[in-house]
Amino acid sequence: DQLHISDAQVRVESENGDFSFTFPNPKNVSEFSMILFKGSEKEEICALHLSEEKVIPMSNVTYCQTQNSRNSTTFILKNLGRQHIDVYTYDLKIFLPPPYIDCCLKETNLYVQDKTEDCFSLGLVSWIIIGLIILAISCVCFVVACYLRNKNQNSESNSHEYNSEYMPMAAVNAAKKTRI
Repeated sequence: DQLHISDAQVRVESENGDFSFTFPNPKNVSEFSMILFKGSEKEEICALHLSEEKVIPMSNVTYCQTQNSRNSTTFILKNLGRQHIDVYTYDLKIFLPPPYIDCCLKETNLYVQDKTEDCFSLGLVSWIIIGLIILAISCVCFVVACYLRNKNQNSESNSHEYNSEYMPMAAVNAAKKTRI
């Protein structure tokens, strides 16, 4: 009867890409721990242990901070990226008064959107790649055009008949070039 925490009382809020999970502290309890787990493997991210008005925060990662007030405990996750998308589980352990109670409060799926800088950099990279592809295609077209132009000029100079300009219908042998 001492524990009256429901899922509706656990608040999840997002502000500027940071997520905060706020839990009301259990009433009539002198020692408890609140733990935040990540993933189905239940990797402990951070915890807060409250004992006779001593607050002991623990964190296994740099992106989790804890806050405690008389009424609530808050876990704040900062600077999250796509690698932090997972299921987060909140666990409450009550030590005093007896009996020892260990209960899972709630599981939350956390989805982290890409930051605008990431979107910009991904867009910039794709535009750079498109630009390089267009440049490569232009260079290939230029080389092919130069090759065809040179080939066309060579064939005109080799098959030019000097008399054909004046009498296009006459069957005249081409003038022979003198060889030295």
